[in-house]
Amino acid sequence: MQLWVGLGNPGEKYQAHRHNVGFMALDEIAEVHGFSPWKKQFRGLTSEGRIGGDKIVLLKPQTFMNESGGSVRAALDFYKLDLGDVTVFHDELDLAPMKVKVRMGGGLAGHNGLRSIDKHLGKDFRRVRIGIGHPGSKDRVTGHVLGNYHKTEIDDLGVMIAAIGSEAPRLAENDDVRFMNDVALRQQ
Repeated sequence: MQLWVGLGNPGEKYQAHRHNVGFMALDEIAEVHGFSPWKKQFRGLTSEGRIGGDKIVLLKPQTFMNESGGSVRAALDFYKLDLGDVTVFHDELDLAPMKVKVRMGGGLAGHNGLRSIDKHLGKDFRRVRIGIGHPGSKDRVTGHVLGNYHKTEIDDLGVMIAAIGSEAPRLAENDDVRFMNDVALRQQ
């Protein structure tokens, strides 16, 4: 069993924010792979399903970004999983928009959701880093991250999210390199 966590902020007003791209990725995975309806659990929303031979629990914490770790910890403890069973989907300022990279562990890069998970679990979890690009100056970061995708980005966003959903079996198989390559090919 694996626990896949999408980071975002709850509520309709945040739905299209760049910071919520982790939620968008999990919604797509759930739809493409026929997961169960979302239900309230672990101070979040969960959906369960299978991808190939692997049972996957999707979790969207509903605690706001800076308190995501408590929700993830509750799910991890309930299912008696190890940190190695966790994959977190999140926005990444340090990647070009629509680029998708996977890595184990690493720094927090000022991301409050990652900081909260690190506080509750540690750093050694797999991350699907979804590029949102940097706005250029530090004083514009908050508005960029908490802003909606621009209308010129919507088509590319849809293609990227669809690629993540379609290539999720590679993640379930722990074939991170093929996942990244196949997502990039679908975006061409």
